[in-house]
Amino acid sequence: MNTPCGKFASLGKLFLAVAIAALAGCAPVQERTDADKPSLLIYPPPPDEPRYAYERTIYGSADVTPRKNDAALKRALTGDLERSEGLLKPYAVAVHRGRIFVSDSADRFVKVFDVPEGRYFKIGDDELGPLTKPLGIDVDAQGNLYVADGTAKAIMVYDRDGKYLRKIGGPKVFERLSSVTVDTFGQRVFVTDIGGVSSDQHKIRVFDSNNGTHLFDLGKRGIGPGEFNLPRDVAIGIHGQIYVVDGGNFRVQVFDRTGRFINSFGSVGKQMGNFARPKEIATDAAGNVYVVDAAFGNFQIFNPDGDLLMFIGERSERDGPARYMLPSGIYVDEDGRVYMVDQWFKKIDIYRPHALGVDMGFLARRAPAK
Repeated sequence: MNTPCGKFASLGKLFLAVAIAALAGCAPVQERTDADKPSLLIYPPPPDEPRYAYERTIYGSADVTPRKNDAALKRALTGDLERSEGLLKPYAVAVHRGRIFVSDSADRFVKVFDVPEGRYFKIGDDELGPLTKPLGIDVDAQGNLYVADGTAKAIMVYDRDGKYLRKIGGPKVFERLSSVTVDTFGQRVFVTDIGGVSSDQHKIRVFDSNNGTHLFDLGKRGIGPGEFNLPRDVAIGIHGQIYVVDGGNFRVQVFDRTGRFINSFGSVGKQMGNFARPKEIATDAAGNVYVVDAAFGNFQIFNPDGDLLMFIGERSERDGPARYMLPSGIYVDEDGRVYMVDQWFKKIDIYRPHALGVDMGFLARRAPAK
């Protein structure tokens, strides 16, 4: 049977615009759900004052690389889809000037989605600095990338474009790596050694970021102030405070720059402000603290003193904006955008501060179509 779509295939470039318009009717229409409606993608929802807006989701390379001008016509005529390299098991995310770094522990790379340049590439396939199991990651002010490799038991350091620079630690230094964090000044590296059931090495190890010299450690296994049970991640506050996700004790502990314990917030529970399975942590320019909870399927936002401000997300078996089954990583970029990783749905959701215009910031600078 000769369908309208088949007829358009023979008309050529002369009728390109007409063909695309007609072919759109031949393509299946994607059903929109309530969660896709723009009015429901504002957080918190009305009548509260809006703070964040869902902006976009990244699943793979096709979400950042520019599409060719004739891609829509080719897809409709031939059924060919644009190839996209996706995420297998994303773990953590870090961002520098619109360049999004995502560790993929199953694919053993850090995958890079550069929105302003419309470029996708991978870091870790290097003879000098290969990656085996990249977990937590962070970037410094210059965009240098720090990767906690769980198998190598070392922090691997690369420049912004993936050139291997140096290594910190090794099997004799670390037992079970979870994450790595660089301080505001790019001088110190905080490495989370999560330990284990039969280990007493539940602590944060601090190193000089330039030469890898060990400076001091934070904590030991326990339940008291300054002690940890399965620590997960570290974030640095605007005044140099050290925030540590103390996963097995269901709290966030706060230390000053020297490692002196200040206070803690959170406890085990089912209410907002409690924790059930806290994972990664981030801070913003105002000093607010963002904590991912895998059991709740959300991230909670606290002020610098640990008071709950709001939360975003819900646990769900169905993918969609702000829907999570196994959230893990979080990051806040220079513009205040929040990036949330979900391992189950293999995605990164991005939220824009409501006061930040859609045409503002590094993610607004997108490469044109070819």
